[in-house]
Amino acid sequence: MDSILYYLTPNEMDPFFLFWAKQSLISAGIIAGFYLLSRLVQLVLAKIGTRLCAFTESDLDDRILARVSGPAMLLVNCAGLYLAIKRLPFPEKIGVIASGFLFVVNIAILTTIAYRVMDEMLQRYGSRVAGAEVSRQIMPLVEKLCTIFLVLIALIITLKHFNYDILSLVTALGVGSLAIGLAAKDTLANMISGFTLMIDRPFRIGDRIQLGTQVGDVVDIGLRSTKIKGMDNTFLIIPNAELCNSTLINLAFPDLRGKGRVNIGIGYGSEVSKAKELLVQCAAGVPDVLSDPPPEAFFANFGDSALNLSLFFWVADHTKIFATTDQINCAIAKCFQDNSITIPYPTRTVFYQKDENNAPQD
Repeated sequence: MDSILYYLTPNEMDPFFLFWAKQSLISAGIIAGFYLLSRLVQLVLAKIGTRLCAFTESDLDDRILARVSGPAMLLVNCAGLYLAIKRLPFPEKIGVIASGFLFVVNIAILTTIAYRVMDEMLQRYGSRVAGAEVSRQIMPLVEKLCTIFLVLIALIITLKHFNYDILSLVTALGVGSLAIGLAAKDTLANMISGFTLMIDRPFRIGDRIQLGTQVGDVVDIGLRSTKIKGMDNTFLIIPNAELCNSTLINLAFPDLRGKGRVNIGIGYGSEVSKAKELLVQCAAGVPDVLSDPPPEAFFANFGDSALNLSLFFWVADHTKIFATTDQINCAIAKCFQDNSITIPYPTRTVFYQKDENNAPQD
């Protein structure tokens, strides 16, 4: 362009400057028009958008509107500046650099808007839908993964705009992801299982669960493993994949109440109805036993040496079942002793008969 200007005569340069002036005025009009459009967008978001958000019970749309209003105005202004710069007859390199820079700025603003919308939605899901514990453990990782995804999309769009071959990039990412997946398949299986446990929530932190013969309280639910504190103060670390594929019992679900059972046998000849009544009275006299549902006693079966009875009772906290059972057993032992109800123990009678035929002769 400079070489062209150098050889143009003053009379020949007039049409060129008129063309520049015309394009400059058009570009200035575009910038001014998009500036007015950005102010209109601001007014619409502030007035109409706020009123529309007031009709919803959730505050999610209000927070999203507050966070995207500023970048939306900036995006409109930068879009107008991009169109205006692209119209001007700059030298080829200067035009490509200027328009390319503004295109990258616009993509960055769009990515920022998408990130802010995603962030607000993830915060809402974590705090109100999935619970505080899921929000603390899983949401930071999900947010990082979504951020990486948005950045990759922005990078691919940018490279495509500058006519770079993105097929090789996508292929490299695919091959790399496959290699990482094969190398860390066990870790990925545990992480996916951790996501499943946190979202499905078969148990929560503090719940007492039974896994096979192991009983303990859940201390932490991580992405790779779950930590359980056993009844004997041991620390059990179980991979999440194993938990997802195992049958477990949540002793704290659907509530903290627990049901206890006391099995006892009374001697044959004892009055069963009286024994059942005494069992219920003993359980009702323990402070931790709930009155609703009330304790119940049942005649279970005829044993070899005793009439077997079963007492069922409820406590408000399942962790108190053992201590409450101890108090009930002590009360039953004293009550049966005071009321002359025997608690037999297994006995076996052996009859010895002498064989006269094999007796030694005198």
